[in-house]
Amino acid sequence: MSDLVAEVRAAVLTRRLFERGESIVVAVSGGLDSMVLLRLLDELALDSGWSLIVAHFNHGLRGREADRDEALVLDSAWRLGWPCVVGWADSALRTRQPGISIEMAARQARHRFFAEVAAQSGSSKVALGQHADDQIETVLLRLLRGAGGEGLAGIKWLGPSPADAGVQLVRPLLGQTRATLRQWAAHAGVSWREDRTNACVDMSRNWLRIEIVPKLRRRVGRGLAATVARTAALVGAEADLVNDLAREWRGARRRAAFGTLHVAVQRRILVQQFIESGIDPEFELVEALRTQPGVSRMIGAGLTVRSDVRGHVEVERTAGARFRGERHSVRLDGDSGSVVFGGMTVAWRIVTRRGRERVARRPQRECFDADRVGSAIVLRHWQPGDRFCPIGQEAGAKLQDLFVNAGVPRAERHRRVTALTAAGELFWVEGLRMAERFKIRLETRRWLEWCWSREG
Repeated sequence: MSDLVAEVRAAVLTRRLFERGESIVVAVSGGLDSMVLLRLLDELALDSGWSLIVAHFNHGLRGREADRDEALVLDSAWRLGWPCVVGWADSALRTRQPGISIEMAARQARHRFFAEVAAQSGSSKVALGQHADDQIETVLLRLLRGAGGEGLAGIKWLGPSPADAGVQLVRPLLGQTRATLRQWAAHAGVSWREDRTNACVDMSRNWLRIEIVPKLRRRVGRGLAATVARTAALVGAEADLVNDLAREWRGARRRAAFGTLHVAVQRRILVQQFIESGIDPEFELVEALRTQPGVSRMIGAGLTVRSDVRGHVEVERTAGARFRGERHSVRLDGDSGSVVFGGMTVAWRIVTRRGRERVARRPQRECFDADRVGSAIVLRHWQPGDRFCPIGQEAGAKLQDLFVNAGVPRAERHRRVTALTAAGELFWVEGLRMAERFKIRLETRRWLEWCWSREG
């Protein structure tokens, strides 16, 4: 088991992840990966002259479970003799910008915290516990979502923090599998905590980890991690080349005609401009502008884009229906209740039934799995970036696209009421079917009956 220490030391040296005598911020959540990372870096610190700063971020989303994670990290840092800095962001997540999922808001807040700790401690490196299995899941997840070369390049050993380009995120365990880390933790007596949400297969990454990757390993063998890593490295290098060619073309005084460039470079030129404008560079949109220059595309309320034959993207923001920012938190306490929001009255009640029972469908009534919805919800209107997975569909889609497909007039879309769980997941949208993940199943015992009506 001591081979793991030698392998991580070799990875650090050959890839020049850390310099001798460097100050390193170690991001520790309390889970297996980060707790093993902390112990490994601690064992290497003396010979390498490193000083470690343990950084733990409590999202405030898991109550006492999160507090126990924090206590474990604080105790472990104290026993090893390293300082520990703890950050909290419960209020920051509740007040996140419209259209930003709670998962994305949590990630942004976490990286901001790590970058701040690095700046305050005079460090330029933050060590993360991501490993080879994370690489497999990331590449597969992005493949299923239709990512391009940059996305399929997967996780990098060393790269800039999304919160501060001057801070480097380092992943010394990227060559190790989760099984190896688990075995070493047991051998070295490393304590760690399991996040119970990791067992929920309704989340795409968990589904891949629990159901799909084990089947691939049985078919491909232990070389799956190496195969995915090799593919990610090859695709990533090619994506970097195309990116560089696109930047060179855009920065040149004398350019070749846009139409004469390789298709991959044309796409990247448009994608770079979309990203700089804060627009999601979806493949269909990029292709539409690439193949039909001069044709305008409306991609949101008051937002129109077009490109010309020179490959220049023009973004036009016009006045139009505005997104409504009002929201209302609701506690589903007791057996029943009602609430008024956005000109709509919602009456709800929780009843105990077996999942196989049949309940007659009625207009303006839906039945949800009450335990999946939870006891705290939020009512609000459609926001930019909202995604929704209606019942019967395997993948979510932009709520804007679903409104278009359903023939909902533009002005009406902004009036529609939506309902979200405490975790920020849409489970109901006025005028559309309920969400797939919250439907009644055979194992459902507590039903949330949801009835609504409008004043006019």
